[in-house]
Amino acid sequence: MHYVFVASLLSVFWVLLSGHYTTLFLGLGGVSVLLVIWLLRRMDMTDHAPSSLYPSLGLLGYGGWLLTCVVRANIDLARRIWDPDLPIRPSWTRLDTQVSTPLQKTLYANSITLTPGTLTTEVQDDHFRIHSLSKDNICSLQRGDMERRIRRLGI
Repeated sequence: MHYVFVASLLSVFWVLLSGHYTTLFLGLGGVSVLLVIWLLRRMDMTDHAPSSLYPSLGLLGYGGWLLTCVVRANIDLARRIWDPDLPIRPSWTRLDTQVSTPLQKTLYANSITLTPGTLTTEVQDDHFRIHSLSKDNICSLQRGDMERRIRRLGI
């Protein structure tokens, strides 16, 4: 049933994004969806842990919140580049985390990397290694708002 849901979701996504309803495009979309389902099934058989990330209001809310963080970080980074008074001091930091599942760790590490000015370079059981262009970025991560939001998703 999981694969039927994923195939349906991917099919609708393909049709909405393509905007073309000719036989060729729908056929190519169908082949693409079947290829993704085949790869997903092979990955699930290999790691014995089927994916469990389903669209929800919480996940959509997190996506919206993350988008605002990315926009704010872009503005901050552009200001730091243009204004010589704002410091750019690259640094490496160990960020202790309490996220536990592989899906939470992946979402958290990717969210950090998507935010301009920060990059997750190492993921361990209880910490991440983060490269940052300013101390402000590290301080906002250490406050833990992003981590709390991810843990609240229950994934």
